[in-house]
Amino acid sequence: MNTRPLLALAALLAVTAAAQQPAATPAKPATPPSRFHEPAPFDFDDHTGFVQIFDGKTLAGWDGDPAMWRVEEGALIGEAPAGPRPPNTYISYHGTGPADATAHDFDLKLEVKVEHGGGTGIQYRSAVGKPWIQARPSQPLPKAAWLMTGPQADFWFPVDPQHGQYSGQFYSENTNLGILSWRGQVTESEPGSASPQLLGNIGNRSALGGYVVTNGWNQYEIIARGPVMMHLINGQLMAVFIDDDLNSSNNASGLIGIELESNPTKISVRNIWLRKLN
Repeated sequence: MNTRPLLALAALLAVTAAAQQPAATPAKPATPPSRFHEPAPFDFDDHTGFVQIFDGKTLAGWDGDPAMWRVEEGALIGEAPAGPRPPNTYISYHGTGPADATAHDFDLKLEVKVEHGGGTGIQYRSAVGKPWIQARPSQPLPKAAWLMTGPQADFWFPVDPQHGQYSGQFYSENTNLGILSWRGQVTESEPGSASPQLLGNIGNRSALGGYVVTNGWNQYEIIARGPVMMHLINGQLMAVFIDDDLNSSNNASGLIGIELESNPTKISVRNIWLRKLN
């Protein structure tokens, strides 16, 4: 049997069918992302580039009065013994190896809570061993290594009628500068200025207090970049201070530390992570 006509017919039908198929649509170029998209949400638990400076088990790398500081259930606890109010005391991080523990530009993340009233503060860019200028009359002082001088991110028992408003503010500990940016403020200090200038408001001071958890854990983040320092609590910006005086104590590299203030009070700090830039 001569199959050539059948093969020719099959080839013709195949060509015809192919010709009748719609032409392939060329691929569209990828649409570039919009220049007006929202930023990715911040993840407090993202520790990429961070180093944990408190192991949750010991006080390795930290120096403070052992009568006031201990580790309990994964947290660094500051608590004064019963009796007359003791002076302010601090515990500072000095590292566990040869690496320099001082920092100038950094991100610091931790969780903190205050119970029974009283307050604490997170020291940064701070020094130990300097003479204490705020001692009360006849008040005994701890040894100089347990006193810190420098910038502080305040945190107080939230419902304290007087001091609760301090949580989140920028305070200069053991200097004559005092409060440099109250909660809800953006302030700037220039060289030679007697006091900082208010640049703008973040929000109502009392309303911002609603972000602070009473008797529970609070996420605290401190961001320091050059002369700009920012305090955030539970994801809410609380205060910004810009110090344009490069010779200011606020612009010196220094240590991280925690304050124990007032009595009776119990402060707890855990999950302390530092991303040091310089």
